[in-house]
Amino acid sequence: MAKLAHAQWSSKMAFVLAAAGSAVGLGNIWRFSYLVGESGGAAFVLVYLACVALVGVPILLSEWMIGRRGQKNPIDSMKELASQSGKSKGWALVGFSGVLAGFLILSFYSVIGGWSLNYTLSSVMGTFSGQDADSIGAIFNGMLASPGTLLLWHSAFMLLVIGIVARGVTKGLESAVRSLMPALVILMLILVGYGMTTGHFGETLAFMFSPDWSALDGGVVLAAMGQAFFTLSLGMGIMMAYGSYLGEDVNLLSTARTVIIIDTAIALLAGLAIFPIVFANGLSASEGPGLIFVTLPIAFGNVTGGVILGLVFFLLLTFAALTSAISLLEPTVELLEERTSLTRVPATLISGIVVWLLGVAALLSFNLWSDVLFFGLNIFDLLDTFTAKILLPLTGLGAVVFVAWCLDRKSVEQELALSATGLSVWNIVARFVAPIGVIVVFLAGIL
Repeated sequence: MAKLAHAQWSSKMAFVLAAAGSAVGLGNIWRFSYLVGESGGAAFVLVYLACVALVGVPILLSEWMIGRRGQKNPIDSMKELASQSGKSKGWALVGFSGVLAGFLILSFYSVIGGWSLNYTLSSVMGTFSGQDADSIGAIFNGMLASPGTLLLWHSAFMLLVIGIVARGVTKGLESAVRSLMPALVILMLILVGYGMTTGHFGETLAFMFSPDWSALDGGVVLAAMGQAFFTLSLGMGIMMAYGSYLGEDVNLLSTARTVIIIDTAIALLAGLAIFPIVFANGLSASEGPGLIFVTLPIAFGNVTGGVILGLVFFLLLTFAALTSAISLLEPTVELLEERTSLTRVPATLISGIVVWLLGVAALLSFNLWSDVLFFGLNIFDLLDTFTAKILLPLTGLGAVVFVAWCLDRKSVEQELALSATGLSVWNIVARFVAPIGVIVVFLAGIL
């Protein structure tokens, strides 16, 4: 194994919290639980877990392996391992596409993180109190129409991200997730506790967990596969970068299992927190992003203690956004540190400012630049579509194919510590099942 040449996680728990924090993002707060409710309940959960095992885990382990064996940024780790395996250095493109994906995603993700910060303050100020659906919709649309408002909160969110990442792996990333992840769980449990008092908790349990096998079809399986891939922060360079800070004593398989359990548990808790409030107020559960910024504020504005509930919820949302955002910036910062003479702080400042600038273009697509279209998409949607439908699946596919077909068998055996039977199963899943799954997701996204 390559000599450890740079920062390391202080413990396995720190790594687990960081990886889980990256996986737990804005999508977990509404998308997963909504998919569960609308796609067969417990039946969907079982399909999702199967997809995680057959598609998500092999790619996650592959990215961690590449990072740990390379001990460098994603691009140089791929290049070095390809060279050691006698393969083309062109495999470095896999690392490049991952770093690029994380960089581009953060530019528009920080805009949404800014929305969450804005709504946290609005909750404290009682902005939503007594407002009806039209008024809440007007508040949201007014925010999108105001370049100054979006710029202020996008900038504030990016300052938080830059401040955390600039402090380094131990003092920055680790310290942040050690505080934010427990806080996130506590806030979520508070909301779940409130949900139990609404009289609609049983309806929520039925919505999310009653198995409806008739709801399972090709579309649902595809949705489960896509969720399994994207929820684990795969294809973004993150897990390769995080893997490069990982010591030899950490068992990758057991760690992957822990991260998946945490990620899935928090996603399910989010549904148990959100949907009792939605149902108690006779609101629609099928609003997508609008559920967070339009539907729920209506509920918070019209229930006793709504100001506190709104504050707790949007703090939760902000924490989830931050744990993901710091991981999205890390691969670029690691690359600049290792490829240039820049130290941690200037590398973070430079990459953060460029991300911020691209985010400005994304937020302007809601107002001043709304007529600026590429392939029929505004800048925000273009960044979202290009990363989600092209860069992420291709990067994930490249990582698992490289590890399964190019990395020497002895290295894989050493990393996974599997029995002969376990290694045979790994070869089948990593060489055939996972790549086919990713190709299906990729083709479904672009066709």
